[in-house]
Amino acid sequence: MRAKDIILSLMSLALIGAGVFLISTFFMGSGMRGDSSDGQRDFTPPLVKDTTTALEKGPSDDPLRLTVPKMDRISNVEIPTAEGNDEEKLKNYAAIHLEGTDYPWEKGGNVYIAGHRLGYPATSSFLAFYDLDNLEKGDLVIVADADGEEYTYEVYQETIVGPFDFSVTEPVEGKDVLTLQTCTLPDYSQRLIVQAEKTV
Repeated sequence: MRAKDIILSLMSLALIGAGVFLISTFFMGSGMRGDSSDGQRDFTPPLVKDTTTALEKGPSDDPLRLTVPKMDRISNVEIPTAEGNDEEKLKNYAAIHLEGTDYPWEKGGNVYIAGHRLGYPATSSFLAFYDLDNLEKGDLVIVADADGEEYTYEVYQETIVGPFDFSVTEPVEGKDVLTLQTCTLPDYSQRLIVQAEKTV
């Protein structure tokens, strides 16, 4: 009987240890559904060469602020400007304004904003752009600059592109646009792109 008790005690300890490991892995991000290090590496937005010239008007400093009324977690959130491989900012903010792309006060520009679909628990990136696919033609996207001036955009198209299709970062002829990017589910292999045209 004593041997049976010892075996059961050891099995209980092993199960508790396995449970602690699984829970800690989940909350540290590596075990989160779709947020393995490979999944996050696949997310990386493109790096864009900085071809910007002097700003036409508006502040030259960060941050931008983003509001998308139809998205649960995007209400007046801070959006810093960063390179597409700046994982620290992609993790700690809801999204980034891709360095080398335009600002909302620049005429004929493409303001490119990228955010994680699932992100990291207990950070601003967590589920930030999870519902980006809910946006439809006519939905509003509002960006405010560091001085508080607002720029309103209206969604006009949604597309899916490959991870190396950098054409979506370029200006769109005859339009002032804002582009929102996240990954497709469930495998993160493509990029979900929502574009909106400035109305105000």
